[in-house]
Amino acid sequence: MTTTEKDPEFENLLVYLRQSRGFDFAGYKRSTLMRRVRRRMQSFNLESFGDYLDYLQVYPEEFNYLFNTILINVTSFFRDIPAWEYLTNQVLPNIIINKKNNDQIRIWSAGCASGEEAYTLAMLMVELLGPDEFRQRVKIYATDVDEEALNQARQAVYSIRDVYTIPVELRHKYFEVCGSNYVFRQDLRRSVIFGRHDLLQDAPISRLDLLVCRNTLMYFNSETQGRILARFHFALNDMGYLFLGKAEMLLMHSNLFTPVDLKNRIFTKLSRVSTRDRLLVMTNSGDEESSLRLSRYIRLRELAFDSASIAQIIVDINGILVLVNEQARTLFGISPRDLTRPFQDLEISYRPIELRSVIERAYSERRTITLTNVERYLSNAEMQYLDVRIIPLQDTDNSFLGVSIAFHDVTRYIQLQDALQRSRQELETTNEELQSTNEELETTNEELQSTNEELETTNEELQSTNEELETMNEELQSTNEELETINHELSQRTTELNRTNIFLVSILRSLQAGVAVIDKSFNILIWNYIAEDTWGLRSDEVVGKSLFSLDIGLPVEQLRSPIRDSLSRKNQFQEMILDATNRRGRKIKCYLAITPLSGTEIEGAVLMMADTDRVNSMISSREIEERRQQQQ
Repeated sequence: MTTTEKDPEFENLLVYLRQSRGFDFAGYKRSTLMRRVRRRMQSFNLESFGDYLDYLQVYPEEFNYLFNTILINVTSFFRDIPAWEYLTNQVLPNIIINKKNNDQIRIWSAGCASGEEAYTLAMLMVELLGPDEFRQRVKIYATDVDEEALNQARQAVYSIRDVYTIPVELRHKYFEVCGSNYVFRQDLRRSVIFGRHDLLQDAPISRLDLLVCRNTLMYFNSETQGRILARFHFALNDMGYLFLGKAEMLLMHSNLFTPVDLKNRIFTKLSRVSTRDRLLVMTNSGDEESSLRLSRYIRLRELAFDSASIAQIIVDINGILVLVNEQARTLFGISPRDLTRPFQDLEISYRPIELRSVIERAYSERRTITLTNVERYLSNAEMQYLDVRIIPLQDTDNSFLGVSIAFHDVTRYIQLQDALQRSRQELETTNEELQSTNEELETTNEELQSTNEELETTNEELQSTNEELETMNEELQSTNEELETINHELSQRTTELNRTNIFLVSILRSLQAGVAVIDKSFNILIWNYIAEDTWGLRSDEVVGKSLFSLDIGLPVEQLRSPIRDSLSRKNQFQEMILDATNRRGRKIKCYLAITPLSGTEIEGAVLMMADTDRVNSMISSREIEERRQQQQ
């Protein structure tokens, strides 16, 4: 058991989530869960899971944010394009061909998030069937445990960035532009049915032709994955397909599904499964400990059958090959893909001996039939001798379920008999060699079995690591999307700030008086163009410096007391005329107006400076112009 599974505070948190909100995360990988929960805890500077549990009890609105963090809704249209191309060109046409004209086509998108993959399936099916036939025949069931994501999926409203991966012709054909967003066609949306569904607690949707569950299984531990896959097997039709994500390979569940294209993670259902797998589906909703004990017991029986020392196969009453043990697979070259095939189509049914008639005879005579010393020619021109036992298998009501065919290799026994006839001495030597060989074979078999178990363990570890990496990749993708949104908002605010600054500079330039803005420490913040022209100092030479440190023709020390009065709110507005010398050395009368710069509190002061002669000249010019216009 790992460290994360032993953390009592974290386990208490999971129990609280299940009891208070009905979310059972017991089957999720502990490392992923703990990493996602800690991400929420960092927002509140919480160190322990116990502290976070206390926070949830005080602030129940935090549940929604926590679930949104745990349930990573990373998806997109046509995600992993090569896989969708294979699905479009090979799988979907095959589903349609195997259906009658009026038969319904049922598709399930499990873990659909915000609905992109469900609508992708809808577009592909419309392209293959046409809109009218699609609406009549196709049902796409899209489910998730996240209600917020489902609400977004039902609205079918996506941003320009969301639909970027959709080919342009499909985007124009299936989406309507609404403002800055794209909305999926309403007439086709009715065939896509969204609903909340928990893969572990709720009954699976049945009679499916295609089940799409991409990058969802990787969040669950190995045992939980097995339970979900058993439900998926039950949900699919015999010719149904399973479409998984790129991190999910089903290396440890080849008895339920066989790959159609492993690179693109497309599998098909093995229509005949073991009793263990059927009972797993039946007991998933019951007591977990009892179900686990039952599944281990059945698995033990299967392993005992598979490791039997003689080759053995099972054919059901319908003539379908349903079980083959390791010895038989090795002896006759039978692969897992031959399971569920008709027995009569396999070479073993007629070579080394015709078995189909013998099976019928065992059924009719209701007894075990034994064939001895059956000759089998090997590829190296040697002869192999087999004893074949055909045993009819009857149920408790005496009805036949199938037959068991056992092949006992008696080649060495025949050889020993021949040797016995030649010489008893040779027989003794051969017996010793046979015993030694059997011991070596048993030792080798044990070593091979141990090596095989080590390889299976390594495969599970590699698969778990791959799933963990894919999970972290999706978390990073989700974080990147959040950062892009924040960056976009900052860019908008920067644009608005630049526009405001330009507007402020334009106002300051348009004023016909010098303006200086100072902070509470008398440092200059703004120095406009007229102030530059009047006193001969540029803005970059004075900004940040104290007003009273400037060497200009204005007696700034006389302003210290009025400015302090303005900063202390003693006087809201002050004006005065001072003798000054402008940058050209001309004596002027300088008009000054001082007002406080205030927001929520006094931030500084604004000084307006103007040459009275220039102001009077402007007023006189304006009066002359007004008189001229009146005369006209």
